[in-house]
Amino acid sequence: MLFGKKRSTVGNHRGFTLIELLIVVAIIGILATIAIPLFQNIQSRARIAKAQADVRSLASAISMYAAHYGTIPTALGQMTVSGTNVQAVTSGPFMAAIPTTPAGWTPTNAIYSYATGTGDTFTISGTGDATTAKVP
Repeated sequence: MLFGKKRSTVGNHRGFTLIELLIVVAIIGILATIAIPLFQNIQSRARIAKAQADVRSLASAISMYAAHYGTIPTALGQMTVSGTNVQAVTSGPFMAAIPTTPAGWTPTNAIYSYATGTGDTFTISGTGDATTAKVP
């Protein structure tokens, strides 16, 4: 008889069974399958939000330009230089640089379009990721 000593049997070994490990791997795979499309959707929404913010900031700069000069610019590039109005007041630049479209925006290398209408009306838009960010 052995007192104080345990016999080593298969039931005394500690660890995970193969079935338990396979279940954990399957659960991780299911979670990854759910998370990856959600992550891609978040990136697309972030690009759209950046484009909308860029279009609003361009519209704001055009409004400041129009308030200073009394007319809207004929091109977006005019907002990146300083100038003097008819009252001899120097102001500008109204923007440091024209914003670029978001990285990963489809189509690549797209630019924001600017069109003038009748009077002091204008439209700024950027199209990508199957969405158009437009003001007004």
